[in-house]
Amino acid sequence: MPPCIPLGRLAGHQIIGIFGYVPSGLDAKSIKMIENLPAFISLAFGVTTLATLLLFYWAVKKSPAEKSKKLSPIIYFALLGWLILQAFLTVHHVYQSPTNSMPPKLLLFGILPAILTIIFLFITRAGRQFIDSLPLTLITYLNVVRIPVEIVLFWLFLHKAVPQMMTFEGRNFDILSGITAPFIAYYGLTKGKLSNRLILGWNLVCLGLLINIVLIALLSAPFPFQQFAFDQPNTAIFNFPFSWLPTFIVPIVLLGHLVSIRRYMIVKR
Repeated sequence: MPPCIPLGRLAGHQIIGIFGYVPSGLDAKSIKMIENLPAFISLAFGVTTLATLLLFYWAVKKSPAEKSKKLSPIIYFALLGWLILQAFLTVHHVYQSPTNSMPPKLLLFGILPAILTIIFLFITRAGRQFIDSLPLTLITYLNVVRIPVEIVLFWLFLHKAVPQMMTFEGRNFDILSGITAPFIAYYGLTKGKLSNRLILGWNLVCLGLLINIVLIALLSAPFPFQQFAFDQPNTAIFNFPFSWLPTFIVPIVLLGHLVSIRRYMIVKR
């Protein structure tokens, strides 16, 4: 994993685009860089991202399907390569210039490929065979990473890099998904003491919480369609390592819920 770079070091750098220049008329100060951010915040988020990668790799490796097991090293290195690519694009300010472009570069080069990959897994036969082979217990435990993510978001709010509404003090209740995940995984999937309907309901509710914070994050970022938090917008996602949140952690968690919902609504009906 690329080293965690103190985000304050990027504050004085010129914002550049893909072709190495700022288009005329772009206000470079429109992106408020994170100044004096303690290194432990970047480190904590980097460790959380690594934990997400390892937990997903472990889930694939523990699949009862031999084909999925054999794919686990390939998937691991593919995801690691994706993280490195996103780190490169972020550190080189690709996502910061200009944020008023349509579509935003973060959506185009970071989020869209991840969403298209998820769609591919669900619409192809091989993809469905793969996701249906994933162990739901480990996929459910993976949601624990949402606890440190929410803590980091709160720290970023204190450093004026995200609005309050993106934290558990505002409109973000996603931390509840991380807190309840071990109970659902253990009592529902390991011990079998919870009904399938309850587990399905939990996944639907947690998916709703995830969609809620994703919409808040996108609509409070300085994109052309920004609707919230103009006084303290969501600028953290334009900085390393926090760009890994929308481009990696959120898609992995989203995939986990969709896999579980599919299994309980279609495969187990």
